[in-house]
Amino acid sequence: MKILIAADMEGIAGVVTWEHVDPDSKEYPRFRKLMTAEVNAAVRGACQGGAETVIVADGHAFGRNVLVEEIDPRARLHTGSPNPHGMVAGAAADVDGAIFIGYHARAGTENAILDHTWSSKLVTNLWLNDLLVGETGLNAALCGHFDVPVLMVAGDQAVCREATNLLGNIETVEVKQATGRMAAHCLAPEVAQEKIREATTRAVLRLQDEDAPEPLRISTPVTLTIELHKSDMAEKAAFLPGARREERRVAFTAEDMMEAFQAMRSMLALAD
Repeated sequence: MKILIAADMEGIAGVVTWEHVDPDSKEYPRFRKLMTAEVNAAVRGACQGGAETVIVADGHAFGRNVLVEEIDPRARLHTGSPNPHGMVAGAAADVDGAIFIGYHARAGTENAILDHTWSSKLVTNLWLNDLLVGETGLNAALCGHFDVPVLMVAGDQAVCREATNLLGNIETVEVKQATGRMAAHCLAPEVAQEKIREATTRAVLRLQDEDAPEPLRISTPVTLTIELHKSDMAEKAAFLPGARREERRVAFTAEDMMEAFQAMRSMLALAD
Protein backbone atom coordinates (compact mmCIF):
# COMPACT_ATOMS: atom_id res chain seq x y z
CA MET A 1 0.00 0.00 0.00
CA LYS A 2 1.30 3.45 -0.93
CA ILE A 3 0.19 6.62 0.88
CA LEU A 4 0.81 10.27 -0.02
CA ILE A 5 1.12 12.78 2.82
CA ALA A 6 0.65 16.27 1.40
CA ALA A 7 1.75 18.95 3.86
CA ASP A 8 1.01 22.66 4.02
CA MET A 9 1.97 24.95 6.89
CA GLU A 10 -0.82 27.39 7.77
CA GLY A 11 -2.87 24.62 9.38
CA ILE A 12 -0.12 23.34 11.70
CA ALA A 13 -0.90 23.49 15.43
CA GLY A 14 0.22 26.83 16.86
CA VAL A 15 0.44 28.71 13.55
CA VAL A 16 -1.69 31.88 13.67
CA THR A 17 0.21 34.56 11.74
CA TRP A 18 2.13 34.94 8.49
CA GLU A 19 5.36 35.40 10.47
CA HIS A 20 5.08 31.78 11.57
CA VAL A 21 5.20 30.51 7.97
CA ASP A 22 7.44 33.09 6.26
CA PRO A 23 11.01 31.79 5.67
CA ASP A 24 12.32 35.33 6.19
CA SER A 25 10.84 35.55 9.68
CA LYS A 26 12.72 34.68 12.86
CA GLU A 27 9.65 32.70 13.95
CA TYR A 28 9.77 30.37 10.93
CA PRO A 29 12.41 27.85 12.18
CA ARG A 30 10.20 26.96 15.18
CA PHE A 31 7.20 26.21 13.04
CA ARG A 32 8.98 24.25 10.33
CA LYS A 33 10.06 21.91 13.14
CA LEU A 34 6.42 21.61 14.22
CA MET A 35 5.40 21.01 10.60
CA THR A 36 7.98 18.23 10.35
CA ALA A 37 6.71 16.71 13.60
CA GLU A 38 3.09 16.64 12.35
CA VAL A 39 4.25 15.05 9.09
CA ASN A 40 6.16 12.41 11.06
CA ALA A 41 3.06 11.72 13.16
CA ALA A 42 1.14 11.06 9.94
CA VAL A 43 3.95 8.81 8.66
CA ARG A 44 3.80 6.76 11.86
CA GLY A 45 0.05 6.49 11.57
CA ALA A 46 0.17 5.49 7.90
CA CYS A 47 2.69 2.74 8.62
CA GLN A 48 0.64 1.50 11.56
CA GLY A 49 -2.34 1.35 9.21
CA GLY A 50 -0.47 -0.88 6.81
CA ALA A 51 1.32 1.48 4.42
CA GLU A 52 4.43 -0.03 2.90
CA THR A 53 5.48 3.13 1.03
CA VAL A 54 4.95 6.72 2.18
CA ILE A 55 5.61 9.78 0.04
CA VAL A 56 5.70 13.17 1.75
CA ALA A 57 5.02 16.19 -0.48
CA ASP A 58 6.18 19.50 1.00
CA GLY A 59 3.54 21.87 -0.38
CA HIS A 60 4.08 25.16 1.43
CA ALA A 61 5.49 28.10 -0.55
CA PHE A 62 8.52 26.80 -2.48
CA GLY A 63 8.36 23.33 -0.93
CA ARG A 64 11.49 23.65 1.21
CA ASN A 65 10.08 23.55 4.73
CA VAL A 66 10.05 19.98 6.07
CA LEU A 67 13.40 19.17 7.67
CA VAL A 68 14.82 16.26 5.70
CA GLU A 69 17.28 15.42 8.48
CA GLU A 70 14.34 14.88 10.86
CA ILE A 71 11.92 13.05 8.55
CA ASP A 72 10.85 9.55 9.55
CA PRO A 73 13.21 7.25 7.60
CA ARG A 74 10.26 5.16 6.38
CA ALA A 75 9.14 8.11 4.23
CA ARG A 76 10.48 9.62 1.03
CA LEU A 77 10.36 13.44 0.90
CA HIS A 78 9.53 15.44 -2.22
CA THR A 79 10.96 18.93 -1.73
CA GLY A 80 11.43 21.97 -3.96
CA SER A 81 9.42 23.57 -6.76
CA PRO A 82 8.06 23.95 -9.34
CA ASN A 83 6.84 20.46 -10.11
CA PRO A 84 4.00 19.19 -12.33
CA HIS A 85 1.57 18.36 -9.52
CA GLY A 86 2.21 21.19 -7.08
CA MET A 87 1.19 20.50 -3.49
CA VAL A 88 0.36 16.84 -4.20
CA ALA A 89 3.62 15.79 -5.85
CA GLY A 90 3.56 12.00 -6.00
CA ALA A 91 -0.18 11.66 -6.64
CA ALA A 92 0.53 10.14 -10.05
CA ALA A 93 2.75 7.39 -8.61
CA ASP A 94 0.07 4.69 -8.11
CA VAL A 95 -0.89 6.07 -4.70
CA ASP A 96 -3.73 4.39 -2.79
CA GLY A 97 -4.76 7.38 -0.68
CA ALA A 98 -3.77 10.89 0.41
CA ILE A 99 -3.48 12.54 3.82
CA PHE A 100 -3.57 16.36 4.00
CA ILE A 101 -1.59 17.85 6.93
CA GLY A 102 -1.45 21.55 7.90
CA TYR A 103 -4.24 22.63 5.55
CA HIS A 104 -6.26 25.85 5.76
CA ALA A 105 -9.67 27.07 4.62
CA ARG A 106 -10.42 28.74 1.30
CA ALA A 107 -10.24 32.50 0.82
CA GLY A 108 -13.01 34.46 2.54
CA THR A 109 -13.87 31.85 5.18
CA GLU A 110 -14.93 33.31 8.51
CA ASN A 111 -12.89 32.37 11.59
CA ALA A 112 -10.21 30.52 9.65
CA ILE A 113 -6.48 30.85 10.25
CA LEU A 114 -4.72 32.57 7.32
CA ASP A 115 -7.53 31.70 4.89
CA HIS A 116 -6.54 31.97 1.23
CA THR A 117 -6.68 30.02 -2.01
CA TRP A 118 -3.28 29.22 -3.55
CA SER A 119 -2.12 32.86 -3.50
CA SER A 120 -3.22 35.40 -0.89
CA LYS A 121 -1.74 38.04 -3.18
CA LEU A 122 -3.77 37.15 -6.28
CA VAL A 123 -6.84 34.94 -5.80
CA THR A 124 -10.22 35.97 -4.40
CA ASN A 125 -12.15 32.87 -5.48
CA LEU A 126 -11.65 29.76 -7.60
CA TRP A 127 -14.23 27.44 -9.17
CA LEU A 128 -14.01 24.03 -10.82
CA ASN A 129 -17.09 24.04 -13.03
CA ASP A 130 -19.65 25.46 -10.56
CA LEU A 131 -17.87 24.18 -7.45
CA LEU A 132 -16.23 26.86 -5.30
CA VAL A 133 -13.03 25.37 -3.87
CA GLY A 134 -9.98 26.20 -1.82
CA GLU A 135 -6.72 24.30 -1.78
CA THR A 136 -8.37 21.29 -0.18
CA GLY A 137 -10.82 20.95 -3.05
CA LEU A 138 -8.31 21.85 -5.74
CA ASN A 139 -5.76 19.31 -4.55
CA ALA A 140 -8.39 16.66 -3.85
CA ALA A 141 -9.63 17.09 -7.43
CA LEU A 142 -6.10 16.73 -8.80
CA CYS A 143 -5.66 13.59 -6.69
CA GLY A 144 -9.01 12.40 -8.03
CA HIS A 145 -7.72 12.78 -11.58
CA PHE A 146 -5.28 9.99 -10.65
CA ASP A 147 -8.01 7.99 -8.81
CA VAL A 148 -6.53 8.85 -5.41
CA PRO A 149 -9.02 9.50 -2.57
CA VAL A 150 -8.30 11.97 0.23
CA LEU A 151 -8.52 10.00 3.48
CA MET A 152 -7.84 12.60 6.16
CA VAL A 153 -7.42 16.37 6.58
CA ALA A 154 -5.80 18.14 9.56
CA GLY A 155 -5.97 21.87 10.29
CA ASP A 156 -8.34 24.26 12.03
CA GLN A 157 -12.07 23.68 12.46
CA ALA A 158 -12.88 25.69 9.31
CA VAL A 159 -10.83 23.54 6.94
CA CYS A 160 -12.10 20.36 8.61
CA ARG A 161 -15.68 21.53 8.00
CA GLU A 162 -14.80 22.48 4.42
CA ALA A 163 -13.25 19.06 3.81
CA THR A 164 -16.21 17.17 5.25
CA ASN A 165 -18.72 19.20 3.24
CA LEU A 166 -16.79 18.50 0.06
CA LEU A 167 -15.43 14.98 0.57
CA GLY A 168 -17.97 13.38 2.88
CA ASN A 169 -17.20 11.03 5.74
CA ILE A 170 -13.42 11.29 5.96
CA GLU A 171 -11.20 11.55 9.01
CA THR A 172 -10.44 15.09 10.21
CA VAL A 173 -8.26 16.45 13.00
CA GLU A 174 -8.87 19.90 14.46
CA VAL A 175 -5.50 21.01 15.80
CA LYS A 176 -6.83 24.49 16.61
CA GLN A 177 -10.11 26.38 16.89
CA ALA A 178 -9.80 29.66 15.02
CA THR A 179 -11.49 32.68 16.59
CA GLY A 180 -10.40 35.02 13.78
CA ARG A 181 -8.00 35.07 10.87
CA MET A 182 -4.97 35.35 13.15
CA ALA A 183 -6.17 34.00 16.50
CA ALA A 184 -7.00 30.51 17.71
CA HIS A 185 -7.25 28.13 20.64
CA CYS A 186 -4.40 25.72 19.87
CA LEU A 187 -3.74 22.19 21.03
CA ALA A 188 -0.32 21.49 22.49
CA PRO A 189 1.86 20.15 19.66
CA GLU A 190 2.30 16.71 21.24
CA VAL A 191 -1.48 16.38 21.63
CA ALA A 192 -2.09 17.45 18.02
CA GLN A 193 0.55 15.03 16.78
CA GLU A 194 -0.95 12.11 18.65
CA LYS A 195 -4.41 12.90 17.26
CA ILE A 196 -2.92 13.03 13.76
CA ARG A 197 -1.21 9.67 14.23
CA GLU A 198 -4.40 8.04 15.46
CA ALA A 199 -6.58 9.55 12.71
CA THR A 200 -4.11 8.62 9.98
CA THR A 201 -4.05 5.01 11.17
CA ARG A 202 -7.86 4.88 11.12
CA ALA A 203 -7.96 6.55 7.70
CA VAL A 204 -5.52 4.13 6.09
CA LEU A 205 -7.24 1.10 7.63
CA ARG A 206 -10.53 2.32 6.11
CA LEU A 207 -9.14 1.74 2.63
CA GLN A 208 -10.02 -1.90 3.20
CA ASP A 209 -13.65 -1.15 4.10
CA GLU A 210 -16.67 -1.06 1.82
CA ASP A 211 -17.35 2.56 2.84
CA ALA A 212 -13.82 3.77 2.03
CA PRO A 213 -13.70 7.38 0.74
CA GLU A 214 -14.03 7.84 -3.00
CA PRO A 215 -11.77 10.08 -5.12
CA LEU A 216 -13.15 13.54 -5.92
CA ARG A 217 -13.81 13.43 -9.64
CA ILE A 218 -14.68 16.65 -11.49
CA SER A 219 -16.87 16.13 -14.56
CA THR A 220 -15.17 16.87 -17.87
CA PRO A 221 -14.60 19.13 -19.64
CA VAL A 222 -13.47 21.18 -16.62
CA THR A 223 -14.13 24.91 -16.62
CA LEU A 224 -11.67 26.60 -14.29
CA THR A 225 -12.66 30.12 -13.22
CA ILE A 226 -10.41 32.39 -11.17
CA GLU A 227 -11.53 35.65 -9.62
CA LEU A 228 -8.45 37.86 -9.21
CA HIS A 229 -8.01 40.61 -6.63
CA LYS A 230 -7.48 43.39 -9.20
CA SER A 231 -8.55 44.05 -12.75
CA ASP A 232 -4.97 44.37 -14.04
CA MET A 233 -4.26 40.89 -12.71
CA ALA A 234 -7.24 39.56 -14.67
CA GLU A 235 -6.05 41.45 -17.73
CA LYS A 236 -2.68 39.72 -17.61
CA ALA A 237 -4.10 36.29 -16.74
CA ALA A 238 -6.33 36.50 -19.82
CA PHE A 239 -3.24 36.50 -22.05
CA LEU A 240 -3.24 32.70 -21.72
CA PRO A 241 -4.47 31.34 -25.09
CA GLY A 242 -8.02 30.06 -24.71
CA ALA A 243 -8.75 32.13 -21.58
CA ARG A 244 -11.96 34.21 -21.38
CA ARG A 245 -12.25 37.30 -19.22
CA GLU A 246 -15.26 38.93 -17.56
CA GLU A 247 -14.26 41.81 -15.28
CA ARG A 248 -11.97 40.28 -12.59
CA ARG A 249 -12.87 36.70 -13.49
CA VAL A 250 -10.89 34.66 -16.02
CA ALA A 251 -12.10 31.25 -17.21
CA PHE A 252 -10.49 28.41 -19.12
CA THR A 253 -12.15 25.20 -20.29
CA ALA A 254 -9.87 22.16 -20.11
CA GLU A 255 -10.19 18.59 -21.29
CA ASP A 256 -9.47 17.24 -17.81
CA MET A 257 -8.41 18.24 -14.29
CA MET A 258 -4.70 18.04 -15.03
CA GLU A 259 -5.02 20.53 -17.89
CA ALA A 260 -7.18 22.77 -15.71
CA PHE A 261 -4.52 22.71 -12.99
CA GLN A 262 -1.82 23.63 -15.50
CA ALA A 263 -3.98 26.46 -16.82
CA MET A 264 -4.49 27.82 -13.30
CA ARG A 265 -0.77 27.92 -12.63
CA SER A 266 -0.09 29.55 -15.98
CA MET A 267 -2.74 32.23 -15.47
CA LEU A 268 -1.48 33.05 -11.97
CA ALA A 269 2.10 33.25 -13.24
CA LEU A 270 0.93 35.75 -15.86
CA ALA A 271 -1.11 37.71 -13.32
CA ASP A 272 1.70 38.07 -10.78
